[in-house]
Amino acid sequence: MKLSIFYDGQYFIGLVEIKSNNKLQVYRYIFGQEPKDQDVLDFIHNDLLRLIEKHDQTGVPIKKECLKKINPKRLQRKVSKEIQQRGISTKAQEALKEEYEQRKKVQHIQTKEVKEAQKQYKREIKVQKAKNKHRGK
Repeated sequence: MKLSIFYDGQYFIGLVEIKSNNKLQVYRYIFGQEPKDQDVLDFIHNDLLRLIEKHDQTGVPIKKECLKKINPKRLQRKVSKEIQQRGISTKAQEALKEEYEQRKKVQHIQTKEVKEAQKQYKREIKVQKAKNKHRGK
């Protein structure tokens, strides 16, 4: 069991990691302002068990790759590469983008049909004028 406390920009958060039977369980607890030593000890003695029982996670299997130590320079290269390739961050944005692409395709097809109809109409008028001229009108 491991308790990590970090500051996320707004609050101090406690992250409890439990590794057992090749599974990882993670729990998050928000402390709020910077916790003192006594606050952390109170959390460990009183609230930690309630937090674990309340959520009752089954755990995520730990892959063998995660246990292997990665060279820090290689890790840094991987991180920078992923940041550069970072695309859409959420599923909602991805869904909006797909919807936008579909509307764009439909609009393109409709515009093409309208242009084709206008060309056909102009051609019919031209043919009709030619027939009228031929008849002498």
